[in-house]
Amino acid sequence: MFSKQINGMSCFVAISIALTSNYAVAWGQNGHRIVGQIADNHITEQTRASLVDLLEGESLAQISTWADEMRSNPDQFWQKKSSRWHYINSPTNSAEFSHDHSHKLNKDNVENILDGMYFAIETLKDENSSIDAKRFSLRFLVHLVGDSHQPFHAGRAADRGGNRIKVTFFGEDTNLHSLWDTKLIENQNLSFTEFSRFIDTKNTEVITDYLASSPEQWLNESHNLATRLYKIKGDEIGYSYIYRNTPIIKTRLQQAGIRLAGLLNSLFDSSAKPLEKALKMPTNIN
Repeated sequence: MFSKQINGMSCFVAISIALTSNYAVAWGQNGHRIVGQIADNHITEQTRASLVDLLEGESLAQISTWADEMRSNPDQFWQKKSSRWHYINSPTNSAEFSHDHSHKLNKDNVENILDGMYFAIETLKDENSSIDAKRFSLRFLVHLVGDSHQPFHAGRAADRGGNRIKVTFFGEDTNLHSLWDTKLIENQNLSFTEFSRFIDTKNTEVITDYLASSPEQWLNESHNLATRLYKIKGDEIGYSYIYRNTPIIKTRLQQAGIRLAGLLNSLFDSSAKPLEKALKMPTNIN
């Protein structure tokens, strides 16, 4: 039933993405697929086996764009409530994001991306959750871990995470948010499989450092990056900007993929060793 609902909406995807005005499609399709592919490279075999029923024959890279594609669904949740799952805003440049774990979440009272990630985590952990609820939560979680590493998904409310800051990218009008979602990644002229292969890592020290973190920290990292990136000089983006900032994008995509793998391993493989080769997130993830 779940897969039929998804397939039934596919014809609306292009229209939906074109009309969505709240936030640009985070990381674009390639960015999200890069995150999913890197995560797939680092999950354990136990986790992979546990995901079979939830993935319904698809891969983590394939489901990574689902939460954006489903915005075409005419259901009230997708039209009125789902957009706020994708970001968290701060009224200032000095905010630190945190989550109230005593607050009971359901699909309709999620207020931001941090709520969304913890709702998905709790649903996947709950043995009483239905298979459809778990499929929904897995697809959203894969997407939101990616979104949480895009700096402007933790930007300022006043400019809608950079959407209202106009820039020109090699003569093409765009905005700061879309530049980071899509333009800088597309500029590399790589498929998502090529990109993920080029930036993935087996460095245990790097992976251990990435995994010693929480969703709150991922968003605080993004917010701190956004605060710096807002200080753009002029509105013309060229080669020097690409040179300075592409390494940041590569690092954030790498971190997102490794952390997604660790999070999935922590949920689906109790025998995985913490903080080792993307095997498991810290045990204090709630």
